[in-house]
Amino acid sequence: MIENAWLIPVFPLIAYTLIIFLTKKAKRLSVGVALAGVGASLVISVGVLIETIQKGISMAEPYEVSLPWLRLSALEQYTGLNIDMGILIDPLSAVMLFVVTFIATLVIIYSVGYMHGDPGFSRYFAYMSLFVFSMLVLVIANNFFEMFFGWELVGLCSYLLIGFWFERPSAAKAANKAFITNRWGDFGFMMGIILLYVNFQTFNFGELSQILTTGNHGIGAATLTLITLLIFAGPMAKSAQFPMHVWLPDAMEGPTPVSSILHAATMVAAGVYLLARGFVLFQGSPETMTFIAYIGGFTSIFAASLALVQRDIKRILAYSTLSQLGYMVMAIGVGSITAGMFHLTTHAFFKCMLFLCAGSVIHAVHTQDIFEMGGLSKKMPITTWTFVIGALALAGIFPLAGFWSKDEVLLAAYSAGYTGLYWVATIVAGMTAFYMFRLIFVAFFGGKRTDHHAHESSPWMTVPLIILSFFAIFAGWGLLQMGYGEMVFFGHPHHGEINMTIALTSTLFALGGILLAYLIYYKKMVDTDQMAAKFGPIYKLLWNKFYIDELYAFLFDKVMMGIAWLCNQTDRKVVDGVADGIGDGVRYTGGWMRFIHTGNLQNYALVIFGAIILIVLLMTTPVLGGVMK
Repeated sequence: MIENAWLIPVFPLIAYTLIIFLTKKAKRLSVGVALAGVGASLVISVGVLIETIQKGISMAEPYEVSLPWLRLSALEQYTGLNIDMGILIDPLSAVMLFVVTFIATLVIIYSVGYMHGDPGFSRYFAYMSLFVFSMLVLVIANNFFEMFFGWELVGLCSYLLIGFWFERPSAAKAANKAFITNRWGDFGFMMGIILLYVNFQTFNFGELSQILTTGNHGIGAATLTLITLLIFAGPMAKSAQFPMHVWLPDAMEGPTPVSSILHAATMVAAGVYLLARGFVLFQGSPETMTFIAYIGGFTSIFAASLALVQRDIKRILAYSTLSQLGYMVMAIGVGSITAGMFHLTTHAFFKCMLFLCAGSVIHAVHTQDIFEMGGLSKKMPITTWTFVIGALALAGIFPLAGFWSKDEVLLAAYSAGYTGLYWVATIVAGMTAFYMFRLIFVAFFGGKRTDHHAHESSPWMTVPLIILSFFAIFAGWGLLQMGYGEMVFFGHPHHGEINMTIALTSTLFALGGILLAYLIYYKKMVDTDQMAAKFGPIYKLLWNKFYIDELYAFLFDKVMMGIAWLCNQTDRKVVDGVADGIGDGVRYTGGWMRFIHTGNLQNYALVIFGAIILIVLLMTTPVLGGVMK
């Protein structure tokens, strides 16, 4: 099966092509094609994962196939450019291939119910197929250049899907915001891999690993730090790390299944995956690793604080994703790709489920404001209890999936000596539990707040929720039993062990958050309006997201546009003015010269006669310096 791994991204691409050119008008056929494409990829991915485990394919001895794609010969002192295209199968990519195809299959099944009746039904499934293809190319790539190709395609697909309902101005604006923000990061990423090739003459992960581990690469520490920081700009934007996080909450304008796959298995996961895949490069620069760790830690608590005051169910989940991505980035920054990728894997299951539950709720009540919901638990029992399972997993409650992976992240930070980051992550665990159960007590329990007529969603939507709830419960424990830490690691295998002190501390924080939410939003022991008034400035600051969007709007509208206006005026008035002035001078002189060079002999004779008269006057007139005085 592993020899056929190259087919994994091919099937969704074929599905996209067929839907766009042949089945666009046949909605059911379009669904069938999309489902067949991603389903075939899932079957091969499962086979590849099983074979990877059975054959003992490891991070150190992966399965790799590579073909030359571009060859430019060397010119004198310049080295040539050699770019290959290939596939790299090791435990890291094998697990990720399974996660992407599994989540995508369930999301496409769910979308059949959610997108029912939408005018862009077939177009939606075409875009989803292209999105999955792009992510699979990124995952299976064996070099940075090929990964960048998939990276850019993922960005394009996210633009198409976030702005899927492009007739809405807010959706079009959100798509543009995501696209532009990611271009900043992608520019840094591109510059980084260009510098990488200039210095190492290869994009290949395996070759880079060999060069870097020998320590005889001759690259200065400053150069390596610059390269890694530039490449990290890509994950900062793609995985929405501070200060490039601003696009992700607005990306909720897209259909909810898009938010689900985008937050669980594709776009935002791409940044974390790149950090893990290129870890051998990043760990060569301690300064970059420290920077990555603190960016991740700060993003986790920053985003969690914003989630505390949100009213929109999708935005609460969006800030939750930001916070959890911060966990993953922090784990890799402190040196553990095992903890980072483990949390990415478990998070994919329960975060996908939480978004799909949110979609089920929105589909039923036609609002995203949790304070316009209430009393949904009796009318939507499957959605309610799967959401509760997902929230418990996200909060890291034993023995659900998030408990095991969050414990690994906390342990990684503590073991690496980042005590401050460890406590930040522990506090975030309590904040996460609080805002998730604030959502649950307000939206699903208590009294009905508006005259909505909620009902449980169709089996197309509830069956994926039930399947995902199983993984949200057992994935963490199951992956540890499979020896995840002994498959996905860098350097030495990681044996997953529970640190009771860390596990109990984080659990107590999480339970404290749930209890606080229960007392405030279910038992109503505290008046939330009075609390908001008492902490007015802080509440206002959080509600306005620390005014970062306004700051960016000011920098873009005033500073950047001001600089652009100045450059435009300089170009028009100075550069063009000098060039136009020279041209006008030549044309003016030419106009005068035209009176001399007429081609008429009488004119020439007149000029000669005038010149002679002038010379004679100059030579004979005393006041003009002539010889006669």
